Amino acid sequence: MIVIGLVGKIAAGKSTVANHFAALGAHVIDADAIAHEALAEPEVRDAVAARFGPDALDADGLVRRPALAERVFGPDASHAEALADLEAIVHPRVHRRIAETLTSLRSAEPSPGLGETVVVLDVPLLRRAGWADSCDHVVSVTCDDGVRRARLAARGISREQQAAREASWQGPMDERPDRMASSCSPKKTFAVDTSGDLEYTARQVSQIWQDVSRR
Repeated sequence: MIVIGLVGKIAAGKSTVANHFAALGAHVIDADAIAHEALAEPEVRDAVAARFGPDALDADGLVRRPALAERVFGPDASHAEALADLEAIVHPRVHRRIAETLTSLRSAEPSPGLGETVVVLDVPLLRRAGWADSCDHVVSVTCDDGVRRARLAARGISREQQAAREASWQGPMDERPDRMASSCSPKKTFAVDTSGDLEYTARQVSQIWQDVSRR
C-alpha cells in the first residue's frame, strides 16, 4: 500500500487535490469529514456542551460549528486553550477512525491487475496529528494567498476569522514538507499549485499519480 500525505495552508486546495486523486482510484481519508461525523456523536455533543456551554448546541442538539469556531480560533490564550480542549474531545476519535481505515485497507487483497492500493491522507497538520511517519510520500499543496483569501471569503469567513484560523493552524517548522521529506526517508515530496483552474490542478495530480502508482 502506498500512503500519500497532503500538506498545505487553509483553503490551499487540499480537498480539491484529494478529489482528483480519488477520481484516479485512490482511497481518500478526510480527517475534517471524520471530525464532522464525530461532532454528531451523542457523547461528543455532550462533552462539547459541558465544556463550552449549552449554547454550543442548536435547538436540535447538534453542535453549532460556526459558533464553536468563534470560540476556538482567535489571538488570545483563551482561544488556544479552547482549541486544545476541543481537540482533546474530537481528535482521539478521528485518530482511531483513520487507524482503523488504514488497517482495513492494508489487510484487503489488492484487485488483480490494479497494482498497489493508494491512500491519500487529507489531515491538517500531518505531523502534529501523528501521521507523517505513516506516509510514503508528501504532496505540498500551494496556492496564491490572494486566491486562498478569496476562497475563504466565499465560505463566509471574515478577515478576522481568516487570520485567527491561520494563526491557530500554522504548523511548526517540522510541518514543512521539505523537512518531513528529509527527516522521514524514503519520502519523496511533490508539489501541486492550485492557483489556476481545475484542469491545471488535475494535470499536476495525474503526473504525480503516474510517478507514484506507476500505472
